[in-house]
Amino acid sequence: MLGMLKGLMTTMQSHFRKPVTIQYPDERPDLPPRYAGFPGLIWDANVGEPFCTGCQVCARFCPTQCIYVTMKDNPKVGDGTSKRRKIVDEFELNVSCCTQCAVCVEVCNFDAIEMTHTFEMASYSREQVMNLQDMLSMKEKGGP
Repeated sequence: MLGMLKGLMTTMQSHFRKPVTIQYPDERPDLPPRYAGFPGLIWDANVGEPFCTGCQVCARFCPTQCIYVTMKDNPKVGDGTSKRRKIVDEFELNVSCCTQCAVCVEVCNFDAIEMTHTFEMASYSREQVMNLQDMLSMKEKGGP
């Protein structure tokens, strides 16, 4: 009889606790500040262009080879509004094979890539998964 009362007390104590789970997707989880989602480009708001120069160091060091980068000449150099001679033309990340290891962030010499808080990357087709620039917004350097 005593064992049954102990079990009942344990059940009653857990009944009055706050639930651990959330009702996703109606409620969003509170992510820790150092959460590392998928990598994303950082945008220079002063000049209006990304910090990325398209040097492809991130693509070469990526262990899963899921990054594709091309560069182009910067048209703002002739105007004198930018000091970067080259900027990124295409930056594609295949999120279906990205392991979120952050090697690309570590090897970037221009601090143009950071790990974002993006974790919801579900899509209905493979083409939508490959189109990263629409899914990850470029953000200002030093932004949240």
